[in-house]
Amino acid sequence: MKENKNKYESRRDFVKKAGRIMAVAPVVSLPVVLSKKTSAKGYVWQIDPYKCIACGLCKTNCILTPSASKCVHEHRLCGYCDLCGAYLRPEAKVYDTGAELQLCPTGAITRKFIEEPFFEYTVNEDLCDGCAKCVLGCRDFGNGSMYMQIKQDICVNCNECSIARGCPANAVSRVPADQQYIHKDRPA
Repeated sequence: MKENKNKYESRRDFVKKAGRIMAVAPVVSLPVVLSKKTSAKGYVWQIDPYKCIACGLCKTNCILTPSASKCVHEHRLCGYCDLCGAYLRPEAKVYDTGAELQLCPTGAITRKFIEEPFFEYTVNEDLCDGCAKCVLGCRDFGNGSMYMQIKQDICVNCNECSIARGCPANAVSRVPADQQYIHKDRPA
C-alpha cells in the first residue's frame, strides 16, 4: 500500500511540475519573440516602385513623423536634365535654384552642376518627409529615376503597416528582409 501511495505522489508531483513548466515557458520565450525586428519570418514592408502612383499618402499614413518612406534617386536612370521635373515647379517662369522655384517643400533635393547642360540631383533623406511630389514630377516630366522606398533603418516594421493599409495602388507589401529594397532599375 505504501508503494502505491508513492506512485500517486509522484504522479501529482509530475503533473504539478509539468503545469509549472507549461505556465512559465510562454513567459520566458516572450522576450525572445518580441526582440526580433523583422516579423512574419524575416519579412519587411516595402513599396513597389512599378506600382506606386506617388499619391503622397506615405507621408501622412506612416505612424512615424517624418515618414519612414523616402524618395530614392536611381542615378543610373537619371538624364541629369537642366529642366528636372522632380526639382523645379512645372509653372516656374525662370529655371534656377531659387527656393521659390523648387518643387520639394522641405528642400531635400539639391542640384549640382556637372557640365553644360547636365546637373546631378541628390536627395537628403534626413530632410525628405515622404510627400512624393518629386517622384510625381520625375514620372510626369522626366524618366522616373526618383521613386519611393520605405527605409528599413527608420521603419519599425509594424505588424499591419498603415502605409500599406492606406495605399490606393496596393504598392506596399512584405518582401524578404534579405532583399528589402525593390530597385527601379530591375524588374520587381
